[in-house]
Amino acid sequence: MTVPTATNVHHVGVTVPELDEAVEFFVDCIGAEELYRKGPFGGDETVERRLDVHPDATASLAMLRCGPTTNLELFEWNAPGQDEDMPRLSDVGATHIALQVEDVDEAAEAIEERDDATVLDEPRTNGSGPTEGLRYVFFRTSWGMYVELVEVPDRMPYAEDADARLYGPAPSWENRP
Repeated sequence: MTVPTATNVHHVGVTVPELDEAVEFFVDCIGAEELYRKGPFGGDETVERRLDVHPDATASLAMLRCGPTTNLELFEWNAPGQDEDMPRLSDVGATHIALQVEDVDEAAEAIEERDDATVLDEPRTNGSGPTEGLRYVFFRTSWGMYVELVEVPDRMPYAEDADARLYGPAPSWENRP
């Protein structure tokens, strides 16, 4: 059974080592808009019950609006026994966000000019399969989070066999209700 009354994905949450640095990066590099901050909170048994973290853990968060469709919640935790190593993309629990761009080469060049991010390789084009023609490149932030830049062709092969379509592109990054 699906979740009754679900309407959309509200946000994606990511834990970062330093909240101010991450917010500054997403605002400056990605063009996100900071909506609000909350915290610190926690440090009691309710945080263990509600969030499955150590009862002494405390957190602060910032909610960002990324483009027209995505809310990104950034958490900074102070928790006993916290693993401070960011997972590699191949590690269980690893995450990345992907930004659709009109020109992946131009976007990658802009990221390469920054001191707080590292482009991992040159942009690649999928040569076959359901996403043939899609171009992408990954970069890593200074704290180790992965971000993918994606340039999507007008039509991908998966659309031949599927009724549903991936969202995008939006009219513009600034098209925010």
